[in-house]
Amino acid sequence: MRPIVILLRGVNVGGNNRVPMADLREALTSAGFADVRTYIQTGNIVAGHPSDDPETAAAHVRSVIAGTFSLDVPAIALGATDFDKAIAGNPYPQETDHKRLHAIVLPTAPDEQVLAAVQERAEAVRAKGSRDSVTVVDRVAYLHTPDGFGTSELAKALSARRSPLADGTARNWATMNRLQDMAAGHVTEP
Repeated sequence: MRPIVILLRGVNVGGNNRVPMADLREALTSAGFADVRTYIQTGNIVAGHPSDDPETAAAHVRSVIAGTFSLDVPAIALGATDFDKAIAGNPYPQETDHKRLHAIVLPTAPDEQVLAAVQERAEAVRAKGSRDSVTVVDRVAYLHTPDGFGTSELAKALSARRSPLADGTARNWATMNRLQDMAAGHVTEP
């Protein structure tokens, strides 16, 4: 089985959608996933799936969570090769503070309407003097917040419920790199 990186959206945030990672690992293993590993409590999973298909694995994770925890939690998955491409596609390699760079991973590549809405929000915050920027490459929106993520108007605009990127899930660059390392070390046999 090839490694698949699965990102859950909205778990264990502010006391909502509680999914204990140890219980999740056990449930996924029982459901046929192999070498299940999680990273921190915000729903980062690296595992093998019998189908080797990321979309099938994401749907399976969502189903397992619904059956085990009675929660409907969106899951977005990338195979290790596509995850490596997402890391390599970083348009902000000069940023060394990994807390100032986030990847918003989307279920699918956005259409022109979504891209235009993202740029409109970016231009609006730049007009107010912000140095924040966003670049969308395939299924990943790279959000650069040189003055900090927590105070970023662009981060707030892109993470709002009605944001054009609301279907995605964000991870800081340190987490993205850690998940890449986990996927690279992921070895399973059928």
